Amino acid sequence: MEPHEYLTILRRRWILIVLAGLIGAVAAFGYASTLPQQYRSTTSVYVTAQRGDTSSELVQGSTYTQAQVQSFAQLAQMPQVLNPVIAKLRLDTTARDLAGSVAADIRLNTVIIDISVTNSSPERAAAIADAVGASLALTAEAISPSNADNLPAIKMTTVASAEVASSPVSPNTRLIVLSGLIAGVVLAILYALGRELLDTRVRGEKDLSRVTDLPILGSTARRRGKDSSAIVMRSTPYSPGAEEYRRVATNLEFADVDNSVRSIVVTSALPGEGKSSTSINLALAMAERFQRVLLVDADLRRPSLAEYCQIDGAVGLTSVLVGSVAVTDAIRPWAGGLIDVLPAGIVPANPSQLLGSDAMAELAEALIANYDFVIFDSPPLLPVTDSLLLAKLADGAIIVTRFKSTRRQQVADAVQSLENVNARVFGLLLNGVKPSGDAAYYGYQAEAGTPAADAGEPAEEPGAGPAPGVRATAAAPFTAPFTASGGDSTPPASLPTISDPVSARRQP
Repeated sequence: MEPHEYLTILRRRWILIVLAGLIGAVAAFGYASTLPQQYRSTTSVYVTAQRGDTSSELVQGSTYTQAQVQSFAQLAQMPQVLNPVIAKLRLDTTARDLAGSVAADIRLNTVIIDISVTNSSPERAAAIADAVGASLALTAEAISPSNADNLPAIKMTTVASAEVASSPVSPNTRLIVLSGLIAGVVLAILYALGRELLDTRVRGEKDLSRVTDLPILGSTARRRGKDSSAIVMRSTPYSPGAEEYRRVATNLEFADVDNSVRSIVVTSALPGEGKSSTSINLALAMAERFQRVLLVDADLRRPSLAEYCQIDGAVGLTSVLVGSVAVTDAIRPWAGGLIDVLPAGIVPANPSQLLGSDAMAELAEALIANYDFVIFDSPPLLPVTDSLLLAKLADGAIIVTRFKSTRRQQVADAVQSLENVNARVFGLLLNGVKPSGDAAYYGYQAEAGTPAADAGEPAEEPGAGPAPGVRATAAAPFTAPFTASGGDSTPPASLPTISDPVSARRQP
């Protein structure tokens, strides 16, 4: 990920980061409130040599004092010093426990020892500090060697008595709260970045470009439900969503400069990614560019085009493949004759065998030969292999992915499965993206702006006739899906006639 992407993640999660910081600060304040208050008092003693008559004796005494002052500081925490303090002040503790609240520090380049005592009572802290200083002086003088006059070689003098503290030294509520705030913010940032890095769902075209070099044909807005609102080319032909399908149609038209693309398979990695609604909208977009467009529901496992288009789906592709009806009887004109639809028909028990049969290959060849553009809505790639069979019959395939649903590895696996059978993949389409407001700047509106709306006319129901924004010149009145260039309405000789469903299947 690039640095600006990390900043984008943090900006998108700023509410979480702020809340985590506040929660951490409140929790830290609550924790600090439970801690007992501690007060500290300090007494200072000065260590010096007891006597020196000559300059050499003074130097020797000073050297001895500086050499021993570190040991005297350690002595302040010894039982020999603390036990008399406990007895004098009648403390209910032991020397070991009391040593944990006593600290002796030597000032830099001096022989002054600062004895600090921490206690929950400020008065007791001061009393213990003075008592420890006095006991340390007596103990140090007692264990130090004697001079020529039989006096201790060193002497400790209290130079600063302990004062009663006016404010506690702990807990440091301000520091604890600040630490909680920082900890909350850091944890929230780590969570946001970690979730983003571990979440492999497709969140944009950059995620798709990370797993494949295939072009991104377009991105379409999210639509819910199997109703007319999913077919934006009919319900809102001037919306930004409809323009995206026109963009995809344009990209497909120029996908191959040497050979024009006349048939595609629309598939996806997994179910529920919007391939069927994409197929319908793309067929309507192609109808603005081509005179005769056919949409085939080749998903023989979970067909949905009949429900989307609100047409009878009992007779369809399976009926043609098993020879029960002629293909001309199975195809239905839709959207006022703008496109033709071949529904799936009855769901068979052997969809893979039907789609891989010679009959399907002959039918696909005939349909492609007699229509300007044919779109096959096929099953998803990863659960079943039906789409791999269909992709070999068409010019190529496009893979529909869903925003924040399809994972990058699933996209890579879907692309790889098509490439393994040498099927051509024209590109990817990202479905379910949040609509952008840029198109509104140029006058495209999702719910208004169509000629019918401006004139106050009601919107047209799907399948009732041409919708605003679709090509002005519709196809000729529907008589049969195959029309020769010379105007003969008789189906061409290449049209397969399937009378025996058994012989129509490809033999293993």
